Amino acid sequence: MPKLFETTNINAVTLENRFVRSATWEGLATNDGSVTDRLIDLSVQLAKGGVGLIITGHAYVSKEGQASPWQLGVHSDTAIGGLAAMVDAVHGAGGKVVLQIAHAGCRAGFRLTGLEPFGPSVMEGETGPLCRAMTEDEILKVGEAFARAAVRAAKAGFDGIQIHAAHGFLLSQFLSPFHNKRKDAYGGGVENRARIVLDVLRRVRDAVGPDYAVLIKMNSEDFIDGGFSVDDMLAAAVMLEKAGIDAIELSGGSALSSRYISSRPGRIESEEDEVYYREAARRYKEKVHVPLMLVGGIRSYGVAEKLVKDGIADYIALSRPLIREPGLINRWRSGDTGKATCVSDNGCFTPARAGRGLSCVVEQRAISGGPPG
Repeated sequence: MPKLFETTNINAVTLENRFVRSATWEGLATNDGSVTDRLIDLSVQLAKGGVGLIITGHAYVSKEGQASPWQLGVHSDTAIGGLAAMVDAVHGAGGKVVLQIAHAGCRAGFRLTGLEPFGPSVMEGETGPLCRAMTEDEILKVGEAFARAAVRAAKAGFDGIQIHAAHGFLLSQFLSPFHNKRKDAYGGGVENRARIVLDVLRRVRDAVGPDYAVLIKMNSEDFIDGGFSVDDMLAAAVMLEKAGIDAIELSGGSALSSRYISSRPGRIESEEDEVYYREAARRYKEKVHVPLMLVGGIRSYGVAEKLVKDGIADYIALSRPLIREPGLINRWRSGDTGKATCVSDNGCFTPARAGRGLSCVVEQRAISGGPPG
């Protein structure tokens, strides 16, 4: 049995293989964050395609934390029914699914919410402040919002939740000294910058109990001068391990990264170009014992297998390859281990931003007989 197709457990969740669909904004929810049939259909496609664990696109835990239009929401009990329908469909297709819960912080959309964005510190834009600094009371209330969201996820039947602390969203902003200029207990050294993240984890764990899978996604580094570093990541990961996290997914970058954005555009021509965060993962495995999910630039079956065999990662997380090929894992399982056909051009986000939902435009052109792009 190839290691990639071993059965493993994360807390009480049994997974049939080591492949994870990394959280990806689908742009398929309603204006109020509700689940749609198209979102359910996409999730079922992934389950039927053989992915061991599906992590949903980020779901905002409170209205002022919404980042994008047509973003999934878990900010209200009214969301539970639609979320439960999605979970039931995924389970019916033989899949396992985790809800990613998030707050956008300074990246929240005022035009979407009508509410003033806030974050760890004031962030200046070209035309003035993008957000204000949070009060300590607001920090505590955000922690409560994450806990309530986790309870809603459990009531809907999700196999677990993933706390979003990557890509320049609120918890990532607190972790990053580039964004976090606070002088109180939530700023300064990494122990203070991680305080809100650990508080969110504690509140979530208290709310859902010890046997519910609680994961987190965070940056390996920000790729911003003065930002969150690999050393910061290692320190935070050790703290999360002590606090009882069940698995950590490593990614990197944000919208402000000059080069290394979380979804890097550009063809990955060779296996040597794959695995964006390999060295950070290697250092993680030397110091941290919590299972590691690694995302970013993995396109080849052989590369994925070697990452697991060599102990660099425990799970292989994929995003854009599964937009082009939702059945990629079943293809690899069948013995057809050719490289994923994703060309990493980020064209998949164009229809989502236009309100048509996430889809591979290269695949659509191929089907329609147009130029490959």
